[in-house]
Amino acid sequence: MLSVHNISKIYDDRTALDALTLTVQAARTTVLIGPSGCGKSTLIRIMIGLIIPDTGHIRFENTEVTPETALQLRHRMGYVIQDGGLFPHLNGYDNVALMARYLGWAEDRLAVRVHELTELTRFPEDGLGRYPVQLSGGQRQRVSLMRALMLDPDVLLLDEPLGALDPIIRADLQDDLRDIFRTLGKTVVMVTHDMGEAGFFGDEIVLMQDGKIIQQGTLHDLVHDPVDDFVIRFINAHRGPLDVLKG
Repeated sequence: MLSVHNISKIYDDRTALDALTLTVQAARTTVLIGPSGCGKSTLIRIMIGLIIPDTGHIRFENTEVTPETALQLRHRMGYVIQDGGLFPHLNGYDNVALMARYLGWAEDRLAVRVHELTELTRFPEDGLGRYPVQLSGGQRQRVSLMRALMLDPDVLLLDEPLGALDPIIRADLQDDLRDIFRTLGKTVVMVTHDMGEAGFFGDEIVLMQDGKIIQQGTLHDLVHDPVDDFVIRFINAHRGPLDVLKG
């Protein structure tokens, strides 16, 4: 479905990705996790063609992602970032419909699809008339998710989509997102810094450090069969609030 092979990216004297190879399995959720600066956001931006790697190549099905093919391939990939990335001068409806309008969809087709997405994401349809500044953080992310799903993409790429939300809103949206992933059965790649969130969503977890993949597997694999001391320390660093009471 989606794969990167021998990808490297260097910024000045800093190596963001170092000869990294990864294959994303179709119809599963792959979560990229690791310390800040480990290269996970760079990797997801390379996957969608927003950043050109210094070495290596990316393939989406049978097509290589290049500057020449990236724009067309992006129509088959949905992309959500941490703050939603909504255009502030457009209301919710127009943000969701933006790319479909660009591609020439008729207004009645737009309306049907937007209605489907409001039901899927549990977003109140009357809220689509509001501008991003009038929406809560969770509402902005739901609108951003609708926009990413508008063209019914094959792959959904999410870069820290819940990172800026408060804990209660975040938990509610986690539940809804997982339901959406299961309902649609799409290929999903998600970036997070939270191991609990990685375990909640991930069929496959990819733990990165210094631009490399250190371990790849299920949460059970990482917890019970860590490959090195870094994995152990990373897992142990993610203590839950109830762990404090155990001490």
